[in-house]
Amino acid sequence: MLKQRIITALVLLAILLPAVFYHHAEAFAVVALVLISAATWEWARLNQSSPIGAVLWGVACAAVCIGTWVGGLVDASLPLLWVIAGGSWVILCAWLLQSGVAGWRGVPRVLRLVGGLVGLWTAWLAVVQARMIGINFLFSVLFLVWVADVFAYFAGRTLGGRLFARKLAPSISPGKTWEGVLGGAIGVMVIALVWRNVDAAWLIPDVSLYSRLAHGGTIFMLLALLFLTMMSVVGDLAESLFKRSAGVKDSSALLPGHGGVLDRVDALLPILPIAMMLSTL
Repeated sequence: MLKQRIITALVLLAILLPAVFYHHAEAFAVVALVLISAATWEWARLNQSSPIGAVLWGVACAAVCIGTWVGGLVDASLPLLWVIAGGSWVILCAWLLQSGVAGWRGVPRVLRLVGGLVGLWTAWLAVVQARMIGINFLFSVLFLVWVADVFAYFAGRTLGGRLFARKLAPSISPGKTWEGVLGGAIGVMVIALVWRNVDAAWLIPDVSLYSRLAHGGTIFMLLALLFLTMMSVVGDLAESLFKRSAGVKDSSALLPGHGGVLDRVDALLPILPIAMMLSTL
């Protein structure tokens, strides 16, 4: 399993890194479009679509993304869209954590399918615009999620159950702990402060998310990062709830050793539009 995970990760990096560093953002936009379309296919399968229906949902997402691209929205300033998308994620995740699997199963299937397509399209648009802002900005958003996940894992393994009596969401993901959330938040704060200082010391014109947030003051930056960390955790919990509702362990087997695309980008889905919203305030 470990060997398979490593091989898959290396293949993904071999595709993603050249696309990210290519001097035109279009290359990265194409790779992101393929991944988001695959994630939409997985989403349709999780919501009981037929094999052909799932493919059609993936094609529909690709068509919407391409239409957005051709229509010029990729290059447009979209602060209202990010506010709506970010706010919708907050409301949806709060409702999901309150209602649980039973509440989600009560949502009409067509509404789930359309909502998923819109959420994935929004994530594609956000990540492409993040790349257009700059590679440093894009990586700062991605590293926020990765650092939160890694620090949460080790903090949960080391301190889980020692500081807080209750687990985070035992009915959705029994392994998640409040200690893990705290560890993830600390990790994000540390990387943000270091990254912001590197931006300033090296006079990097393509500033990171952290430097942009710092324009509102250190307190604003720290509060925004705490919020982003929490939404990263909630995004992961939301996908766990979706899979539990569908009765599956992974969203698919597209990425050997890693599960599906949704399994790898779940925490990013709410973070991308919220990061765009906070960085344009």
